[in-house]
Amino acid sequence: MVISRFDREEVVRGVMAHNHFINLQNHFVNFHHTTQPDHMAAVNDGGVNQPAKHQEVGHKSLLQSDALYQYILETSVYPREPAPMKELREVTAKHPWNLMTTSADEGQFLNMLLKLINAKNTMEIGVYTGYSLLSTALALPDDGKILAMDINRENYEIGLPIIQKAGVAHKIDFREGPALPLLDQMIQDKEFHGSFDFIFVDADKDNYLNYHKRLIDLVKIGGVIGYDNTLWNGSLVAPPDAPLRKYVRYYRDFVLELNKALAADPRVEICQLPVGDGITLCRRIS
Repeated sequence: MVISRFDREEVVRGVMAHNHFINLQNHFVNFHHTTQPDHMAAVNDGGVNQPAKHQEVGHKSLLQSDALYQYILETSVYPREPAPMKELREVTAKHPWNLMTTSADEGQFLNMLLKLINAKNTMEIGVYTGYSLLSTALALPDDGKILAMDINRENYEIGLPIIQKAGVAHKIDFREGPALPLLDQMIQDKEFHGSFDFIFVDADKDNYLNYHKRLIDLVKIGGVIGYDNTLWNGSLVAPPDAPLRKYVRYYRDFVLELNKALAADPRVEICQLPVGDGITLCRRIS
């Protein structure tokens, strides 16, 4: 995830307010009205209510129940999480911008998806410390390739030693800098058209549509593009006077525009899933 318009201090403040965004969802939906608000969600331990354990900085879940999300993590995600991914997740949790990381359940989902579609040549726009990148690299065959782009190499190098230790660094071609100029170069070369099996976008939301205009030519017919954060903290259904952070309110309109455009794009089949902060899969059909 890349924040392009607001300084990093704003993102850090957003980390502290993130759970508040999730709590607001209880007011935006008309079902699960008996569920405890997220900030009150608890697990019962000997009759004593305790805060749900997953309320760590940077967690992402659109579920109405923190306890249910914790159940998913502890039952299905953490026991199957590869050791390198666990190590990187724990390292990233100590970083001040950890809100930008991919959630563990979404990392597991991406890993499974890549195996299901037998992906070999992939692209990732927006890397951060590389949790989703590592998930992808572990899923690809030994000769698989990932073209990874991010404006901040320093963040990528936080996770690089773990990626190297996992034995998958040779699959990654990391490019530092804005993605659009590189995509424009690739569009000019017919060799890249239809050459990618899977593309994952977790970057600047105000450029998602610009990415889509280019990526639709680079992904193969039958290939998949995944756009992250397409439910944007649940803010898409927030009332106009909802107390949202500046960057959440700013990018919300771009996410709404993207969702509308993808739903109307005849070149792709789409499926929007409430995994992590929302991910929309687009399968190119023409």
